Amino acid sequence: MNRKAERVPTGYRLGDWEVGEPIADGGWGWVYEGRSVRETDEPTLVALKFLPTSGLAPRQARGLLESAHRESEFGRRTRHPRLIRVLDSLVLDDQDHPELDGAIVLVMERAEHSLRQLIGAESELTEGQADRILTQICEGLAHLHDLGWVHGDLKPDNVLLMADGSVRLSDFGLAAELDGTHGTHAWIPPQGTPDYLPPERWKAPLGERGVQTRPSADIWALGIMVHQMFTGGTSPFPGATPAARGAAAQEYAGGRASLRLDPAVPRFWRDLATDCLAPTHEARAACTAGGLLARIGAAAQGDGTTVGGTGAARARGGQRRRRLVLGTAVATAVCAATAAVWVHVADDGATRDDPVHAENVSETADPSPIKVYNVEPTCRAHAADRDQQCSLGLAIDPLSPYTVDNVVTTRVWHGDVLTAQCRLPQGLPVTDEFGHRSTQWYRVRLPAGASVSTAWFPAVRTKDKPALPACR
Repeated sequence: MNRKAERVPTGYRLGDWEVGEPIADGGWGWVYEGRSVRETDEPTLVALKFLPTSGLAPRQARGLLESAHRESEFGRRTRHPRLIRVLDSLVLDDQDHPELDGAIVLVMERAEHSLRQLIGAESELTEGQADRILTQICEGLAHLHDLGWVHGDLKPDNVLLMADGSVRLSDFGLAAELDGTHGTHAWIPPQGTPDYLPPERWKAPLGERGVQTRPSADIWALGIMVHQMFTGGTSPFPGATPAARGAAAQEYAGGRASLRLDPAVPRFWRDLATDCLAPTHEARAACTAGGLLARIGAAAQGDGTTVGGTGAARARGGQRRRRLVLGTAVATAVCAATAAVWVHVADDGATRDDPVHAENVSETADPSPIKVYNVEPTCRAHAADRDQQCSLGLAIDPLSPYTVDNVVTTRVWHGDVLTAQCRLPQGLPVTDEFGHRSTQWYRVRLPAGASVSTAWFPAVRTKDKPALPACR
């Protein structure tokens, strides 16, 4: 059981559903098993995806509401055996549970596990199983693109396997419908999972509607996943961190490095991944999901064993195998660690008389400069534009939920330099867009003309580590 996720009491009722065991916990929120409390044609067991809003800045709350609306709207308008079903959506009104009050809940089909759990796990995943999973991913993606939608966040976490072994694409919080004169592109928030972003997204201009994306972005992500399926989750691009691998992908796209796929990937899938990972959108545009599906079908008809070739041929290509653990069931949308949210948890017992509260903190005589750091690559690249979607907030009180009543009007952007007076090691935790979490805060001075003279800045939003005394 995931103890971190036990924020919703077992037996809690919402609509026609009762909360069961926790399944997953991450940056977006929490996922629980749900059970129907009345006779219905819908499944008896579901996944309940809780998206809390009580601890968010107004901009982040709006973004989360928009994401939930996109996911719910997409689920309402589409139906396909390779796409997870969104059965219902609710907004909680529960003042007795402040952390739940205002939370958005998506009721979704329940899956057994995610593709992420299969990659690099303990029991062997055969080549035939890998072929079947990748084929069904392409089926779902082809249907999605045929409808005129882009997934926007395709990755192993968002590919789910049901009890019968069939595949579902899930988590459509960044899904967007193509617009433009010819339906060539869509607009999504400047978010996503760095390991699966195509090179052009790292430098995409940020406009009022977000950043532009196309179906070719999903094709790139598919190419990354093909490679990971046969290499224990290894990216085709070198690097110890997502940022380093993203930089390697840009080096490749700029013609300064070659694409080197692991020989463990069978020949057919290696060729397909190479096409998916064409360095530019223009080169990738001809590589459609429907075309890939046709190639897979033709290969399957020409080989009575597997799409990628015989097991012996694969063994000659490499010996690394993926492993499978059939552990605790995963929700239809595993909480992404990349979500742009500030997570607040229950108060640890501090009171308004506690000496670490803002009004009781004395200023240190040796302030230190700290530079604001935004983990979103697009926001860093366009920091000079001072776009509101890329601004970061400052709290009035670091021990209270980060709500509209607990944020100063002054906003900051990547690269801004703040003057820190002291540090608070144990405030409410903040999680950034890539899942990095910290409980430390800095008390910072605000510029002349601000509504207040000081505010609180979360340590997770800077790479600097000044030697400051504890606030007292």
